Amino acid sequence: MRSLRKTVLLIILVSVVLVLALLHSWPTRSYTTVDVWQRHGPIVERRLEERLSDPDQRLGNIPFHVRDSVASLLARNGCVCEGDSGGVHLPFAQLLFPRVSAQPLHTAFEAAELEEVKRRRAKEYKSFQKRSQTPADVLIIAEANNPLQYPTQGVEVRPLKTIIIPGLALRSLPRDHYSINITASLGTLNVAAEVDGVKIKGDGEMHMMLSSPLLLNLNRQLQFVTYTNTLFHPSTADTVRFETEGHEAIFSINIRHGVTPKLYNTGSKAADYNISALVTIATKTFLRYDKLQDLIDSVRKFYPNVTIVIADDSENPKTISGPHIEHYIMPFGKVENTFIFTFLSFAIDSLPLSSSCCMFKGWFAGRNLAVSQVTTKYLLWVDDDFIFTANTKLEKLVDVLERTTLDLVGGAVREATGYTATYRQTISIEQGEEDGDCLHVRRGFHHVIQGFPNCVVTDGVINFFLARTDKVQQVGFDPRLARVAHLEFFIDGLGSLHVGSCDDVTVNHATKIRLPWVSQSESDKTYAKFRYPLASSDATQLKNGLLFFKNRFQCLTHN
Repeated sequence: MRSLRKTVLLIILVSVVLVLALLHSWPTRSYTTVDVWQRHGPIVERRLEERLSDPDQRLGNIPFHVRDSVASLLARNGCVCEGDSGGVHLPFAQLLFPRVSAQPLHTAFEAAELEEVKRRRAKEYKSFQKRSQTPADVLIIAEANNPLQYPTQGVEVRPLKTIIIPGLALRSLPRDHYSINITASLGTLNVAAEVDGVKIKGDGEMHMMLSSPLLLNLNRQLQFVTYTNTLFHPSTADTVRFETEGHEAIFSINIRHGVTPKLYNTGSKAADYNISALVTIATKTFLRYDKLQDLIDSVRKFYPNVTIVIADDSENPKTISGPHIEHYIMPFGKVENTFIFTFLSFAIDSLPLSSSCCMFKGWFAGRNLAVSQVTTKYLLWVDDDFIFTANTKLEKLVDVLERTTLDLVGGAVREATGYTATYRQTISIEQGEEDGDCLHVRRGFHHVIQGFPNCVVTDGVINFFLARTDKVQQVGFDPRLARVAHLEFFIDGLGSLHVGSCDDVTVNHATKIRLPWVSQSESDKTYAKFRYPLASSDATQLKNGLLFFKNRFQCLTHN
């Protein structure tokens, strides 16, 4: 009997715990409703006033009444790192009643270095903002010429969040009654405060109507109109219709997350650039270990502590070791299959991954591998047969990227014959119709960069360039381009890469002149077979096929 009682009590206890857990986790409101304000009253009113863009002075004396349920959805000018306090300390309490924890991140640094870290972070973030923000992000209000006043650009809301729509107003001739209709499609409309003498209909819905016999009161009410995104999409826009009697205006609200910065802590306090903390040298090698060693030796002569990342797809790879060297081995792909398999896989787009064994081996795949291992702010791409000299001043290239909005800047390559090449190419796309667009590539550049007389803005540069690591990783290298490719990277990056070229920073190219009495090594013969295959038409066919289908071009013109 006693055992039965214990069992019943245990069942009752477990049932109570489960019911409490169910009640705690049961959703009672929409997940978009978040109380982000801790205090109400005058502080809420002041914050609402601060959000009004250039308010009409005549409207300042018109009173309003805050709607806490709407105003509390507006984000504060700052975030607070705080979790849930208190709680019941029982077994399985966190499982049944999960609580939010908060972890301040500045504790990762010692107190003595924290201020210096903050200073460097602020400097990097300021540079990031200059590069990521454009005039298209600036808020512009169309004055009431029609007679509606509304924002023409620059209105932005985070997904599932709430904002006040800035700049709404009606500038109309005197009449007995005024009305405004506002309609959205991806969110709801409401007011953060109510103004006396204004009738509100449809608040909290996609269509809202405001009406009043008093124009000033109506305009005051328009200052508190809010928009809440209700359909989650990380990057889209809502088209809002703004209407009054006989007039209509349409404007858009961008719905998107803010760009998350990717900043690099170089740890440098000196005025000069710390190249070893800022730059990683990346290269792809294949068979030419003698030339690769010459490159490493020349780098170490001028930059002994810079990390060198090497991607290697040789059939019988050799060990490359030394301080600040990272050597990564890739699969070896035979030349006979590379172009054929790649093109067929691209063309029919149905081969299983195991059939496309050679697609992810070779030149551009090696670039992807090397770039993926770079952790510094910048990467310097070089061929494995380049040689650093006293004119290979990486500090100059770093200075260009630090002081401009460029993402990538190329140098110049000095050949053994004495000729110096920059390989500057402009790339443009002419919009076509159903058959696709036209790609135009021309030698040259767009204009000289102010403050850097030896540097120009262009679209494609030579195989010796310094670039922002995150931007190169963003564009990537198509691994289907196995042995012969270069400009294709800049074609893929057109529109997202801001490219420059400077001819006062040079690197030497190992001589390709072969004397008649000097026989070619077996390694060089094998390399030439892969690098310059006899079936060159296959390589051309592959490139043309990718440009046609992947990039939707119908033709390519170049000089």
